[in-house]
Amino acid sequence: MLGASGTVGSELVRQALERGHEVVAVSRNPPPSSTERLTTVAADVHDAAGIAEALRGSEIVLDALGLRKGDPPGVLTAGARAVVAAGPARAVSVGALGTGPSAEAAGWLSRTLVARLLKAEVPDKVAADTAILGMGGTVVHVGPMKSGPISPTRQSVRLGSVPRKLFPPMISHATVAAAMLDAAENGPRGEVLVALAK
Repeated sequence: MLGASGTVGSELVRQALERGHEVVAVSRNPPPSSTERLTTVAADVHDAAGIAEALRGSEIVLDALGLRKGDPPGVLTAGARAVVAAGPARAVSVGALGTGPSAEAAGWLSRTLVARLLKAEVPDKVAADTAILGMGGTVVHVGPMKSGPISPTRQSVRLGSVPRKLFPPMISHATVAAAMLDAAENGPRGEVLVALAK
């Protein structure tokens, strides 16, 4: 799992362990492992060989990389390429609703807001999505994120079923993590899903 110490990543670690999975958590500054089913690895996404080695043998790889202020361009693409290099049977990454494949489904206003707010990040997000989709992985696109519990009415829909709204719907980090795990366990491959809280 990439981006394991981020907000979505830490939720992914917690929920994956709760679901009984063994987890290899990769991040720049991982906390010490506190359970026998969790292995933490310190690595940088620009070290594709190191990350691929850390993830080698993993059946499923989840990519929850996000951008922090001051990150150089290409972080998300580098992470996606490291996932591809690891060669898992299944990969799931998080993406932004209104970019790349979900731009049309999100609607004009959402697409415009995302383009203005994310600016230079959009090409990196699109390239990362393309890499994951190219290996037959799944990309879960989400709207703006917030704190909160897992939505009991969560669902993930295909692009053609995204409800048209003026603004992208808010979704909790915990719900995003749950949607990614759902996709990894039994979701479709090679396509974009949009996670919704309800």
